[in-house]
Amino acid sequence: MVTLETAPSVDGAPGKREPGRAGRNLPIAILVGLSLGALILVPLYSPEPWTFVIVIAAAMGVGTYEVVKALRVLGAQPPLIPLLAGGVAMVLLAYDQGTESLFVALVLTVLASIVWRLADPAEGYLRDTAAATFTAVYVPFLISFAALLLVPSDGPERVTAFIATVVCSDVGGYAAGVLFGRHPMAPSVSPKKTWEGFVGSVIACSVAGAIFFDQLFDASPGLGVVFGLAVVVTATLGDLGESMVKRDIGVKDMGSLLPGHGGLMDRLDSLLPTAPVAFLLLSLFLD
Repeated sequence: MVTLETAPSVDGAPGKREPGRAGRNLPIAILVGLSLGALILVPLYSPEPWTFVIVIAAAMGVGTYEVVKALRVLGAQPPLIPLLAGGVAMVLLAYDQGTESLFVALVLTVLASIVWRLADPAEGYLRDTAAATFTAVYVPFLISFAALLLVPSDGPERVTAFIATVVCSDVGGYAAGVLFGRHPMAPSVSPKKTWEGFVGSVIACSVAGAIFFDQLFDASPGLGVVFGLAVVVTATLGDLGESMVKRDIGVKDMGSLLPGHGGLMDRLDSLLPTAPVAFLLLSLFLD
């Protein structure tokens, strides 16, 4: 079972200074990270790539559960069952029917959550339905764009470019932050992120984007640089956004499912807001 761990501070890449303070076991974190990579790549490049949609749906379910549990710390009670059912519908409809069906599924999920909450006392109704709407958009809706990325004939390559560039943002920011980090980017939200780390993320994502566009898509490396720069912005904002949520709630991690990482949401934080941007840019640049 995923549990919540309270702590006075929040950390995360890119741009971590003094990594020892984070309390992370780096070898365990690397091992878990490699295992997650295998869990993604094996179904993604299997003879039936749609099996990767199952991985997306499973990640959606865990992420939604972690967010709901975290929001309950603040007293909100978003209904979990309609959020999970609607989340599965969003992922499957996005892959099978496209963006219009995804938006319809989002609206129906929010409506189902509003109706479901009517069975409980009126106190806190607006708070709970607002929390449900936030959760539906934050996790199932955003993660469904990863399923949309899979639809074209080069879908596995698009998903690879999306995820790998986000990873480059985290790794480049972490390395540069540890080696050179001196100036905090957002000290009130995540004091261990630095501007030097952000520069490391920019360099890593620009290089990665150029390589992926040239090698995976036979497209202009310049477009890959633009893609990489967009990714580093959304990934950093996603990381800071989740740090803000965790600081508001008063937790260090969104869970403890992944040793050395925290909860699954602590790994999805940069990916979620980047997914729709990656979908949009790859559609514009490659279609």
